[in-house]
Amino acid sequence: MYGKDRIYKKVEVIGVSPKSVEAAIEAALGKAKSSIDKLSWFEVEEIRGHIGEDGTVAEYQVTLKVSFQLKD
Repeated sequence: MYGKDRIYKKVEVIGVSPKSVEAAIEAALGKAKSSIDKLSWFEVEEIRGHIGEDGTVAEYQVTLKVSFQLKD
C-alpha cells in the first residue's frame, strides 16, 4: 500500500461530548467511520465548549478535518 501513489480528500466534521475533548474526537471519528470508507488520518482544527449555568463545562466541541483515500 505505501510506496505507491495515493490521493486523499479531507472533510470537516464536528464531534460533541459532555465528557471530554477525547470523547468528542471519538464521537466524530465513529460517525465518520460509519459513512466514509478508507479513513486515514485527522487534524484537530478547533476546540470549543459550552459553559453550563453552574459555570462548569457542559460540553466539548471539536472540529476535525478527516481524510480518506479516494478509490482507484
